[in-house]
Amino acid sequence: MSTTTSEASTESGGSSENRPKGLGLTGWLRWAWRILTSMRTALILLFLLAVGAIPGSFLPQNGVSVDEVDQYFRENPDLAPVLDSLYLFDVFSSPWYAAIYLLLFVSLTGCVIPRAMTHVKALRGRPVHTPKNLQRMPYAATFSTDAAPGTVLEQAKKVLKGYRIEHYGDSVSAETGYMREAGNVLFHVALIGLLLALAAGSFFGYRGNMLMVEGEGFANTLPSYDAIYPGHWTDTDRMEPFTLQLDDFEVVFLEDGELRGQADSYSADMTYRESPEAEEKTHELEVNEPLTVDGVQVYLLGHGYAPEFEVRNAEGDVVFDQAVPFLYRDTMSFTSDGVVKVPDTGGEELGFTGVFLPTATEDGQGELVSSFPGPENPVVTMEAYQGDLGMHEPQSVYQLRTQELEQIGESTVMEMGDTWELPDDAGSVTFSGYSEFISLQSNRDGTRPFALGAAVTAVGGLLLTLFVRPRRVWVRAAEREDGRTEVVLAGLGKTEVAANNQEFHELTTTLAGRLRNSEPDDGPNPSDPQESTNTRE
Repeated sequence: MSTTTSEASTESGGSSENRPKGLGLTGWLRWAWRILTSMRTALILLFLLAVGAIPGSFLPQNGVSVDEVDQYFRENPDLAPVLDSLYLFDVFSSPWYAAIYLLLFVSLTGCVIPRAMTHVKALRGRPVHTPKNLQRMPYAATFSTDAAPGTVLEQAKKVLKGYRIEHYGDSVSAETGYMREAGNVLFHVALIGLLLALAAGSFFGYRGNMLMVEGEGFANTLPSYDAIYPGHWTDTDRMEPFTLQLDDFEVVFLEDGELRGQADSYSADMTYRESPEAEEKTHELEVNEPLTVDGVQVYLLGHGYAPEFEVRNAEGDVVFDQAVPFLYRDTMSFTSDGVVKVPDTGGEELGFTGVFLPTATEDGQGELVSSFPGPENPVVTMEAYQGDLGMHEPQSVYQLRTQELEQIGESTVMEMGDTWELPDDAGSVTFSGYSEFISLQSNRDGTRPFALGAAVTAVGGLLLTLFVRPRRVWVRAAEREDGRTEVVLAGLGKTEVAANNQEFHELTTTLAGRLRNSEPDDGPNPSDPQESTNTRE
């Protein structure tokens, strides 16, 4: 009874030794590696990398312009923090973008290396053996000749010049078009090289943003930057010792037509030295025409206005006299907002918020607006605050913390040269003029030539993949009972069947012509390859 039960359980469930087991850790790791290194996964990751870059194209980035990011925060106080939590203002340095980048690199490496090894073996191997039934090929042509089979195969080798040929008994096998797969491998290897070059540039280089007012200078040191993004392995204590000075900036705006108010050209006259001991040089900086100093590219990003103010305290002493950059709201009017902080007054600290209008006019509702981005009628309106500016804590130079301050008055519209006497004998403010400023970005990337070379190589590999056609051709020559030689030429191509068949037909015609010329002239030759050609598409 017990034996029967045991046998039944064995038949129904099987013994524990024979039961199927799961993949296990090793099996799952192999499965994950196969999925990750498949070409489909690489294409998906490449697509995700492109999609992930989209926010960086329409949202301002800290790596390009911190000012524009600050302006976006002011215009969208509710949405901006959410986007910032998703790293959408630092897309290309975000953890999720880096994850896609690294997965793509691993996927391409795991995909390309085995494929390259397989291709190397194919290059070193012999062409495939001739199939038994050549008539089943997409292209097959048959004709007869009086030439001996050996002569036919020797002529076939000459006709197939440029092919890699192997002799198999009564036939020859020929292949060509290996450069297509070589181009495919080269493209992916170059893509890996491009990813490596970009990664090396981000690790060893740096990007920095700075703002320069006309007449002011800049030294390439860490504290001089408004924002800087050094690589993980960048030595910021040994940065290139160049200096810059903005001598003059000129922008030309279109004054007529539908495009009125748009910038026509930008030009910044710069003076620079590659080191304190180097000779002083000049350069005209324009958009997309960077200044290269000691391997660092300096780009012109934007411009704006810096109104000049003179502030006096209650005793009439000058406590502030300089130009203050104001950030524009839009490029069509260049209405700009700015902050003036005066902590050293000898009494209570003063702070001002101001609006600069380069071409002031009134709209239909009587509101003061700027009708043109050029400085045709520059005016300023200001609000004054008094109290603790909180300068002992880090804060933006473009923001004034008014929560801890007391508003003491609003100015009238101030033209250049106007003075506003502050209430309660707190002092005075004079709008003495304006200068222009430019925003710049410096970029040091020593791997730029390698990245360019990899990109060019990738394009070359892609062209090979698109235009090279891999083909195989077989020629078999067998003697018939009547003493003549039957010749079969078959061809197989992976792409562009029509073009391949045309080439195979030309090879057939050329081979038949060579054999015909070697035969004695006994009248019309009954063989005609065109009448005995089979083509399948």
